[in-house]
Amino acid sequence: MAADTPPRGDSPAGGAVPYCLAEGTSALAAPAWGAAPPPWAPGRREETHRMIEHHDGETGDADRTWCISEVDIFCDLSEPEMDAIAAAAPMKTYTAGEILHSPQQPSEVLFILKRGRVRIFRVSADGRALTCAIISPGTIFGEMALLGQRMYDNFAEALDDVTVCVMSRADVQKFLLSDARIAARITEILGRRLADLEQRLSDSVFKSVPQRIATTLTTLATRTDTPAGKLRPGLRHPQIALTHEQLAALAGTSRETCTKVLREFADRGLLRLARGRITVLDPARLLDEAG
Repeated sequence: MAADTPPRGDSPAGGAVPYCLAEGTSALAAPAWGAAPPPWAPGRREETHRMIEHHDGETGDADRTWCISEVDIFCDLSEPEMDAIAAAAPMKTYTAGEILHSPQQPSEVLFILKRGRVRIFRVSADGRALTCAIISPGTIFGEMALLGQRMYDNFAEALDDVTVCVMSRADVQKFLLSDARIAARITEILGRRLADLEQRLSDSVFKSVPQRIATTLTTLATRTDTPAGKLRPGLRHPQIALTHEQLAALAGTSRETCTKVLREFADRGLLRLARGRITVLDPARLLDEAG
């Protein structure tokens, strides 16, 4: 899944810094851009972001319960059961481009994603980023050895404005693993994630770059747990809210190659391209392109 070395950009102070971490991942310890998000993060914004933690004194019980309600693994819990879990899982919000987890700041916590999308990615020694997964609302991710859920050297970045609930190891054992219903659903989620990774590995070996891009777009447009898979009122075609850089990282190619392929698909009427958004006009023909 090699990707070409991306171009360089400018730092907030005006000096040139690598668009990707050409100096290696150790450059994260003292980045040239200071407090601003890393320039290789496709979801970044120009201004500095901050994470907001909602303490008990700043939010009510209804807000805490809202964070975990409608999350897949808690779908049939009673209100008292959800209240107990919500009390043990503080709610946090991140703005698009912020890093939720990094290898430089490891912590054993489980994130329960309520709103927005999170990109799980890793950075090579020469600074190239590869997206491992995009996590959708209603599921879990994080570093939790109890669940066999590991981040290893991966980063987690908010693609949108994100709301998560955070659980410690002790609370995961107390509230999640002790409940057979929740434990079974967690196993199912992790199994699906492993199957997705195996399929992507197979595609990287046996499919061409255009086929991988078509496969990625088709998968994102047809999954019912993603915004693209659920058509908004008034829309006739699935829309995928990803930049070319983000799609390239998912398909295991460079942004330049991805943009070229997307334009070819658009010229043939399969897609419509807009800033940060791809509209799938002809899903059947795109599926044929996936091979």
